[in-house]
Amino acid sequence: MSSPEGKGWVKERVGALAQQGPLDVLDVGPGVGTYAKLLAGPEVSRITGIEIYAPYVETYRLRQYYDDIIIGDVREVEMPPADVVILGDVAEHMTEAEAIDLWSRSATAARKAVYLSIPIVHYPQGEIEGNEHEHHVVDDWDHHKVMEAFPGIGRYWLGDEVGVYERLTG
Repeated sequence: MSSPEGKGWVKERVGALAQQGPLDVLDVGPGVGTYAKLLAGPEVSRITGIEIYAPYVETYRLRQYYDDIIIGDVREVEMPPADVVILGDVAEHMTEAEAIDLWSRSATAARKAVYLSIPIVHYPQGEIEGNEHEHHVVDDWDHHKVMEAFPGIGRYWLGDEVGVYERLTG
C-alpha cells in the first residue's frame, strides 16, 4: 500500500476538473484500488486500471472498483485515452528514463491532466507479497529531481514523504 499523503489533493484537483462534467480516469498501477475508491462518485464516469501484477486483481477485488482492468506492464501496453491519467506511486518502480517516457505517454493519453504521486525522500522498497515489481528501482527521488526530470509540471503538493505533481494537458 502506498502512503496516504497527497491523495486528498488529487481528489480535490480531479473534482475541480470535473466541474464541466464527469471524467474518464486511467489509474496506472492501481495496487489495492486506492484511487478508484477515493474518486468513486459523480465526478468520475469511468475508471480503468493498468495493473502489472495479475494476482492483485483477485486479492484486492479490483474488478469491484474499476470498470476495466488491463493486466500488463504499462511500459509495454498501449495506454487508452482518458481525461485524467494517474501515476500513483508507480514511477519509482522503473528506471528514470522509463518513468520520463511514461510521463510523456501519459500526457499524450490524457485529455485534461496527469497526476504523478512519487516518494520525494529516500524510500527503498523490495518485493511485497511475491510481487517483484514492488521493488523501487529509483529510491532517491526528491522534489528538485522530479521538477527537473518531468516537463510540464504546473501545480504540486508536497508532503513529508510524497510529492504529487500535476500536468494539465487540455
